[in-house]
Amino acid sequence: MKENSTEIEVGKVDAGTIARTIVLGLGLLNMILAQLGYVPLDIADSQIYQTVSDIVVIGGAVFAWWKNNPFTKNAKIAQETLKELKAGEDK
Repeated sequence: MKENSTEIEVGKVDAGTIARTIVLGLGLLNMILAQLGYVPLDIADSQIYQTVSDIVVIGGAVFAWWKNNPFTKNAKIAQETLKELKAGEDK
């Protein structure tokens, strides 16, 4: 197998990975607070609030983890190798 010659910065996480993780975290926090009876957003009809909150959490979770989120060094190396392999297939 071809040796990976690309340098990967271990400490640097992709901005998209961070954004998706934050959206997921905020959605989960909001859901937990709502389930405990704390309503961060003061909306008159709690049923509408809960439905919208659940949709945001589910949408955020699917969006956040649909893409590969390489956090570790090995995951970053694997992602870079996959990109190189895909680039070779296009030729």
